[in-house]
Amino acid sequence: MLKDFARASRPDKAELKARTEAEQAKLAANQMRVKEAKVPVMVIFEGWGAASKGSALARVIKDMDPRFFEVATLDAKPTEEESRRPFLWRYMVEIPEAGQFKFFDTCWMEEVTYGRVRGELSDEDYEKRIDSINTAERQLVDNGYLVMKFFFHVSKKEQRRRLETLRDNPDTAWRVDKEDFWENDHYEDCMQVYDRYLRDTNRSSAPWYIIDARDRNWATLQVLEYLNMGIDVAIHNRDVAAPLRQNVFRLRKIPLLADIPLDKTMEDEEYHEELKRLRTRLDELHNVVYRKHVPVIIAYEGWDAAGKGGNIKRITSALDPRGYRVYPIASPEPHEKARHYLWRFWKRLPKSGHIAIFDRTWYGRVMVERLEGFCSENDWRRAYNEINEFEKELVDDGAVVIKFWVQIDQQTQLERFTDRQNTPEKQWKITEEDWRNREKWDEYEDAINEMLRKTNTSFAPWHVLESVDKHYARIKALRIVVEELEKACGR
Repeated sequence: MLKDFARASRPDKAELKARTEAEQAKLAANQMRVKEAKVPVMVIFEGWGAASKGSALARVIKDMDPRFFEVATLDAKPTEEESRRPFLWRYMVEIPEAGQFKFFDTCWMEEVTYGRVRGELSDEDYEKRIDSINTAERQLVDNGYLVMKFFFHVSKKEQRRRLETLRDNPDTAWRVDKEDFWENDHYEDCMQVYDRYLRDTNRSSAPWYIIDARDRNWATLQVLEYLNMGIDVAIHNRDVAAPLRQNVFRLRKIPLLADIPLDKTMEDEEYHEELKRLRTRLDELHNVVYRKHVPVIIAYEGWDAAGKGGNIKRITSALDPRGYRVYPIASPEPHEKARHYLWRFWKRLPKSGHIAIFDRTWYGRVMVERLEGFCSENDWRRAYNEINEFEKELVDDGAVVIKFWVQIDQQTQLERFTDRQNTPEKQWKITEEDWRNREKWDEYEDAINEMLRKTNTSFAPWHVLESVDKHYARIKALRIVVEELEKACGR
C-alpha cells in the first residue's frame, strides 16, 4: 500500500483553510451525533516518526468537546506488567464507551512492526498477531464500533529533515530519540514491514487510510474528511445487523443435559481422602504454575443452587491467596454495558502465573442476555463464534482455560431453594429473580444445550459436573483442574 501510494492533489492555501474549518465544524457536530447514536469511535494514528501525528491530532480535536473524547498514548514495547498479559490485553482495556471517541497515538501496529523489523518476532508469531488484530477489529465493528485507521506517510528525506529540526531545538529535542533515527536509517526495511502489515490488516470493516503527511495542514484535512465520512456511514449503518460468521473451530460432541445421568455419588470417607490428596497436589501445582508463568482461567456456569460456590471454595482452599482471584459476575455496570460485552472480562484476565476463577462468565451473552432480551438475536447468535475466538486467543497466549457446567435437576433445585428460603443464615442466597428464572427452566435448558454444543471446542472444552451429590461434583472438579495443570506444566 505504501509502495503504491499515489498522492492526491493538495489544494491551495485558501481552499485548504476553508475546507479544514468546514470539516472541523462538521466533526464538532458529528461528535454530538455520535453521542446521541451511542456509537463508540476508535481513531488510530500510526505512521513514520516525525510524520505530524501529534500536530494533526491537536488540529482534529480543536473544536471537539473534551468531555466526550480521550487520547491514549501507548508505547511500542509493553511494560513488564503488560507483557504478562495476552498480547491484546493492553489495547482492549482502552476501548471507548458508547458515544465516546478514543484517539490512539499508535495502537497494536507499532508493537508488531517494531518486533518484526528488529527481528524479535518470528514469522509464526507475526501471523498469530495479525490474526488476533484482524479478529479484534472485526469483533469491535460487528458490535457497533467505528474503527478508523490512519497511517501518516512521509519520504525518507522529509523524515530526516524533520527529525534533525526537532533534535536541534532544545524545546522539541525530547520529542525524538534514537529509535526515530534508527527508523530513518533503516527506512527501506521499515517500509517493507509497514507495507506488509498495512496490507495484512486492511479489511473492509476497518480499512487503512494513507495520509500524505508532507504538509501538516494538508494531513489534518485528509484525516478530518475521512473521519467525518466514516462517522456518517457508521451512524447510517448503526441499526444494520452484523453478518453471522461460520464457526471455524473444531467442536467436540457433548450430550444433551437431559441425557446426563445425575446418580453419581461419593461416600464421605472417599470424599475426605480425595479432598486431602487433591488439595495437596493442587498446592504443589500452583507453585509450578507461578514459576512457569502459566495463566489459568477457570470458568463456572450452572443452574442456580447447583453448588458453584462450594465447588469454587474447595479449589481456592488449596491455593496461595496471593496467586488467585475469584470474580463473581453479576449484571454489567453502566460503564461495562456501554462497551463491547467481552471488555469486562478482558479487564479481569490474570497475569501469567496467576489464576482467575469466574463465578459466571461471558456465556451470559447466550443465556441470560439472550432469554431476558438484554441483547438482540443477532448479538447472541454472533456471540458463539466471538466467544470461541476469545478463548482461542487466551489459549494461544499460553493460558489454561477450564470450563465447568454445574448440573442438577429441577427437583434438586427446588429442594435447595426451599432450604435456603427456610434457613435464616442462607436466605441471602435466594432472590425473587431465582424463582422467576426457575419458571423458564425449559427455555434455559434449550439455550444451554445450544451453548454447550457450539462452544465445546477442542482447545477449551466443557466439563459437566453432576452436582446432585455435591461431594462428587467437588472432587470431579478438583481432579480435572489437577489433570489440566499437570498437562500444562509437564508434570
